Amino acid sequence: MRLLTALHEDPDVERMITAPAGSVSRHDLLARAGALAAELRGVPVVAVQATPDLATIVAVTAGLLAGVPIVPVPPDAGELERLHVLRDSGAALVLSDDPGAAGTSGVPVIAISGARRAAGVPDEPPEATPALILYTSGTTGPPKGVVLSRSAIAADLDALAEAWQWTAGDTLVHGLPLYHVHGLVLGVLGALRIGSPLVHTGKPTPQGYAEARGSLYFGVPTVWSRVCAAPGAARALRSARLLVSGSAPLPVPVFENLTALTGQAPVERYGMTETLITVSTRYHGERRPGSVGLPLAGVQTRLVGEGGQIPHDGTTIGQLQVRGRTLFDGYLGAGSALTADGWYPTGDVATIGPDGFHRIVGRAATDLIKTGGYRVGAGEVEDALLLHPGVREAAVIGTPHPDLGEQVSAFVVAEGCTGEELIGFVAERLAAHKRPRVVTFVAELPRNAMGKVQKGRLP
Repeated sequence: MRLLTALHEDPDVERMITAPAGSVSRHDLLARAGALAAELRGVPVVAVQATPDLATIVAVTAGLLAGVPIVPVPPDAGELERLHVLRDSGAALVLSDDPGAAGTSGVPVIAISGARRAAGVPDEPPEATPALILYTSGTTGPPKGVVLSRSAIAADLDALAEAWQWTAGDTLVHGLPLYHVHGLVLGVLGALRIGSPLVHTGKPTPQGYAEARGSLYFGVPTVWSRVCAAPGAARALRSARLLVSGSAPLPVPVFENLTALTGQAPVERYGMTETLITVSTRYHGERRPGSVGLPLAGVQTRLVGEGGQIPHDGTTIGQLQVRGRTLFDGYLGAGSALTADGWYPTGDVATIGPDGFHRIVGRAATDLIKTGGYRVGAGEVEDALLLHPGVREAAVIGTPHPDLGEQVSAFVVAEGCTGEELIGFVAERLAAHKRPRVVTFVAELPRNAMGKVQKGRLP
């Protein structure tokens, strides 16, 4: 089975990939990646310094053509993180145009760019072959290697193509990092499988998105918030067919502003490294603020709690589990991460409505607050805070309380308001037990490269 289906097919695409450093045709990408693939034959695992540029796309394509598992390494990784990833994965080579990309690991570095070109392209390996080893954020210990097969990636991209009506006639635009599912699997491999030309803007700036003139855009909530703050750039996206948001919940005010400025509601989706994308709203379906929609084709979901499965009533919060063709093979060097009956416990908490629509509350460890016998989802309180005109960003967590067990505590980036005012504002819109008892004003919220708030780093 060919994972990069469109890359092998005629007719040629003059600008298959466009990045800040230039463009390559489909034929040129195959020639460059095919030559590098020939050098990788017999290598067990290869790391790629995943800079947001054309060289990374060539290197990843070469690894997939050669049937060698690719380990993307963030270009800004610290030395300890880099050493852990290279040693844990067993990478025999690092592909990079930076001779120092391997740090102090001693792993040889091979340059990606050069004059070499291949006349022929090797056949792709069997579908069960591992394609990528992506390392998790390591919030519960050292980062773990998530092994993703070619078949899981292909199944996910085909399901997304169906849900979003994504075709070779689209031009995909994004500026996301190339070492995560969003930017690499969806944003690069999706284009190479489906055949839509890709414009990578280097960084996901409003100006870059506006100038790209694509039909399909990928972004995280931070990107869409910044686009809304630049109305001229937002209006330039009115000609786009689809705006997709993921990697973190899209705040309802950003959803509404983006809809007003661009003339279309964004599509939201849900997934994680271990499962790829499993739930999404549809191109021809309802796009409901605060919801990530319905399971993709071939994916099943369920909610569980201490007493077993939880009803899909739209209000009861439970821990989300998924199963289907998009699941990972397991953690590198570890056993199965699935339940006895084959479900993957995501660690996220959610509600599912009678109509099947999913709402992600957040991580069970940080976003499910048990206060005074009530279960409060942090995301609901954050959405309420963001309705206040003075609040730009908000993060809510549970903090210890001698009587309640946990209290709802809010951290906000805001101006022109007081903590007491915000507490009252939320109390007018949500049940009394959901109001914050403490509001802390901060200059900014700690976020990772994908725009997710790092709640463990809050004061």
